[in-house]
Amino acid sequence: MTQSRNSGGSLNQGLSDPVAAYDLIATKYSALMAKRGAYLGAIEKVIISQIPGKASSMLDIGSGDGARALRVARQSGIKDVVLLEPSAAMRAQISGDVDIWPIRAEDIADYARGHERRFDVITILWNVLGHVPHAARRDVLLQVAALLSPRGIFFIDVIHRYNIRSYGFARTALRYLHDCIAPNTTHGDVVVKWHELNSSCAAYGHVFTNREMLALTTNTGLALRERIILDYRTGSVDRFPFQGNLLYIFRRSDATDAFNASATSQTSASSI
Repeated sequence: MTQSRNSGGSLNQGLSDPVAAYDLIATKYSALMAKRGAYLGAIEKVIISQIPGKASSMLDIGSGDGARALRVARQSGIKDVVLLEPSAAMRAQISGDVDIWPIRAEDIADYARGHERRFDVITILWNVLGHVPHAARRDVLLQVAALLSPRGIFFIDVIHRYNIRSYGFARTALRYLHDCIAPNTTHGDVVVKWHELNSSCAAYGHVFTNREMLALTTNTGLALRERIILDYRTGSVDRFPFQGNLLYIFRRSDATDAFNASATSQTSASSI
């Protein structure tokens, strides 16, 4: 799987909707995950280590074949698991008797089965947020906050736009300068391509900066608890943001606390 910057025009033009793209790669998904096994496994280990001991329910948004979420839940002793997955072909890969919400992330607010649910753990993993349309990303995060139990924890990892190890020094430096001179959230729009398939498959996506993630979560009812940087190749935990991808751990907050936590996060965490 590779990512390339969109070169003019509408990003969606000539590209598959991400759900349609995942319909095409469903049977290859486990092999694609294996290629990033070190990173994905490291993310899971961090999540399992941070889940409260009394957690009993979990929602995974953008579950794919469900293997990762079910593994995290099993190792954390969580019995009540809901997998949200809009791709019919991906849902067909899910094994076991588990509750599945067959909707897009941006449709949670209108989904009747979600109105009365609260979860101790919610996850959005492997840059799933990057496949959500720009206008809907903040709404998705608002819904996550609403679905968290009072002591619930939310985990989300995203591809970092300023990751030198993935994109090289020169390309990353140019991205940073471009963002400083002419900031625009569309700069992170990318074309995601899967070369492992016999036929061409590409979909629109987005890669994020830390500043962008902090802005998206401000006043959503989510308070940042921790940010962790992980190398996309090895899964090792790194010190500096430009060394890897970004894993965020949020807790639920009330409206007042959300403002204070967001302000604190923006002043205490690196803007990179």
